[in-house]
Amino acid sequence: MKHSDNRRNFMATTLQSVGLAALGGMLWSGYTDSVKASPLVLRPPGALPEKDFLAACIKCGLCAEACVNRETNIDRDTGKPRPGTLQMAKGGDSLLIGTPYFVPTEVPCYMCEDIPCVPVCPSGALDMPSLLNEKKELDINKASMGLAVLHKESCIAFWGIQCDACYRACPLLDVAITLEYVKNERTGKHAFLLPIVQDHACTGCGLCEQACVTEEPAIFVLPNDIAKGKAGDHYVKGWDKKDQERVKDAQGLETKTKRSEKTSADYLNAEVEY
Repeated sequence: MKHSDNRRNFMATTLQSVGLAALGGMLWSGYTDSVKASPLVLRPPGALPEKDFLAACIKCGLCAEACVNRETNIDRDTGKPRPGTLQMAKGGDSLLIGTPYFVPTEVPCYMCEDIPCVPVCPSGALDMPSLLNEKKELDINKASMGLAVLHKESCIAFWGIQCDACYRACPLLDVAITLEYVKNERTGKHAFLLPIVQDHACTGCGLCEQACVTEEPAIFVLPNDIAKGKAGDHYVKGWDKKDQERVKDAQGLETKTKRSEKTSADYLNAEVEY
């Protein structure tokens, strides 16, 4: 009898454990689906596309550790490490727990030449080959963490007030952000010096966002998928061989109607049809 009770208790405990494990799996699955729907997140240099990144990242934290412990992260006054750029998502964040990200207004990416966060990644979630230049050397300028977007109505330079804070803060001076000289038609005597973000050069480091002098930054970094539009295969730059390569597999769509059976000359020689 005692043996039967023990067996019954064992089976009940086992079934409870299986049920709790299944429930936990369902809750985790629902959680990961919900945080994946939060697109406004900036990942470290070399990060794979978000879906692939989340699948590859093992949440080890080595990238964040390498970031905060880098030699260039020492405060000159105190001799102690400053806060690292990379944070690890925790409970309560709208991101998958344990994944690295950064907030430019808090700590931007300082564009370290040796990119310490990338070589330590053991899973390939941070893709080192994407950051190699023609000499097969790590090149932080190859990074594309996001794109700086300028809100003209909030930018005081577009009001006519001289300000080049974002321009001066950009590590790719006069390359990723340039200044455009435009005559001020309102006064007829002054000129605007307008900051213009160059898509091909901007790495998304966020130094411009942190440097912006307005109460809320008028320039801010967004993930590439959010910041950039997409022309699609319907439009192509005929003068750009690289762009033509993009649509090499595109197929034309021909629509035929009763009207298309005739040539344009037929319609020129006919009366107007209603």
